[in-house]
Amino acid sequence: MPKQLHHFTVGDIVRVRAAVAPMMTESRASASLSSQLTAGHLLSLLDQRGDWWLVRSEDEYEGWVHRGYLEPSTGDERDWPVTTGAMVRRADGVVRALPFGARVAPDAMLLSGDAYDDDERARLYPPDHLAVAQSAQKYFTGASYLWGGVTPWGTDCSGFVQAIASLHGHELPRDAWQQASVGVRVGGEVLDALALQPADLLFFSDREDERITHVAMQLSNERFVHSAIGRGGVSIESVRDSDDYVRQLVAQFVVARRFTAS
Repeated sequence: MPKQLHHFTVGDIVRVRAAVAPMMTESRASASLSSQLTAGHLLSLLDQRGDWWLVRSEDEYEGWVHRGYLEPSTGDERDWPVTTGAMVRRADGVVRALPFGARVAPDAMLLSGDAYDDDERARLYPPDHLAVAQSAQKYFTGASYLWGGVTPWGTDCSGFVQAIASLHGHELPRDAWQQASVGVRVGGEVLDALALQPADLLFFSDREDERITHVAMQLSNERFVHSAIGRGGVSIESVRDSDDYVRQLVAQFVVARRFTAS
């Protein structure tokens, strides 16, 4: 029996039904990936072109998503537990993997992994910055680079930073240039790791106008972690490294900022 296609209209609030749904720059499958949306997250429908919807996500990011990734919202999704990675059995019996940051429906059975409600998450993943930096290493080290990605299945630099911060209750915008306007500036115009604290964000630019094109997260002992295509994914670097890649990146440093509690 064919699956029912849901009817939506502009202004509806819907949710992501897929484990990970691609958000595209244009209303076609061959367009560039701009971001990803994980299961259970809510979207506002802004416009329609055939089977594609222009949506606004919970972090105010906009892009095009195919209707096949969407389903009606029940209105309680913000109260669903959030997983750091899990295998679940849905109410219809389907078993599937969910990535870091996905919401787990209340009628799904957790087979492996973890999922936390707001109280549990606040207790296990407090907003202090050392805990944020520790989670960055725990959950994303070794993740492959993916432009537009937001999970350990594949992530870009700002998607990685946003996902880790959100786990600890800090809501950051999606793109690196947007993140560079959040919080307070720390340190000077030259990257001085000794002036920084864990989870401070380091911003870089490879453009003459210094528009931000890359973000990393400070760890401890003069190290930082980032997702970079030049490293193939998430990598931990030391500012004292003589590696040509690191030296070039440090030369592109623009500013460091410390985000505060949401």
